[in-house]
Amino acid sequence: MIEVRGVTIRYGRTVAVDDVDLTLPADTIYGLLGRNGSGKTSLLSALACYRKPTTGTVLVDGEEAFENPRIARRTSFIRDTLDVQDGYRVSAAFCLTESLRPGWDAEYAGKLADVLQLDTRKRISALSRGQRSVLGVILGLATRAPLTILDEPYLGMDAVARTLFYRELLADYLAHPRTIILSTHLIEEVAELFERIIIMDRGRILLHDETDALRGRGVTVTGPAERVTAFAHGHTVLGEQSLAGVRALTLDGPLDPDEIARGERDGLAFGPLGLQDLFVHLTSQPLEATR
Repeated sequence: MIEVRGVTIRYGRTVAVDDVDLTLPADTIYGLLGRNGSGKTSLLSALACYRKPTTGTVLVDGEEAFENPRIARRTSFIRDTLDVQDGYRVSAAFCLTESLRPGWDAEYAGKLADVLQLDTRKRISALSRGQRSVLGVILGLATRAPLTILDEPYLGMDAVARTLFYRELLADYLAHPRTIILSTHLIEEVAELFERIIIMDRGRILLHDETDALRGRGVTVTGPAERVTAFAHGHTVLGEQSLAGVRALTLDGPLDPDEIARGERDGLAFGPLGLQDLFVHLTSQPLEATR
């Protein structure tokens, strides 16, 4: 259980995290979404015992997280920069992690290195950006920490490597449940992993809800442009696409079943709201509109 109570993080005059309250039950995969500069990494640093909030408290299992050795040993925080020296070989990074993390599974780390095609004999300084990302996700997953935080760990990884990473993350989570927080910009690509979604904007939490509930929040209406426009009258439009007389509008919902039935009789098709459309709408509003 993670409890964030009135947490604010400032860097001089810049407020990175603005009076955040958040409760995260254990053994759940969370997706943390936000635009660049929204405060995601600062919040994650506080959750991972890396940073003391300017004000407020972060509690993990009822204990204050910052400079807490017991909590730190049970927390894995993987960022785009590795916390190991470039002169180490990959195998040495594995050994170092094993000495620090009680849940480390060396056999699983070896399996991941094979699946993700990482040569453990290489020095870290010789790894490409994508290979460094692969090393990071292996360190994050094979640690099997009760709190695993992955802050955009896929940077530089190609589509095949990312797909294999998502597959391994889900399979190992099902076998060894734990709290996983994954920060990402690749919303639609990874949305199926998330049980709950957290959206940050300008240092504040805009939304925290179950993924399935968010998918039911609105609909996409597709059909002849004039009929779609008429149907959408009076609804909030989140996004739109048009091509050759066909129009698709994403509406903030939910819609009444009778209304959908009437639209279908008029030849309109309805689909669920995409998480990316919801994210873009919420994080592109003026500051006053989100208060």
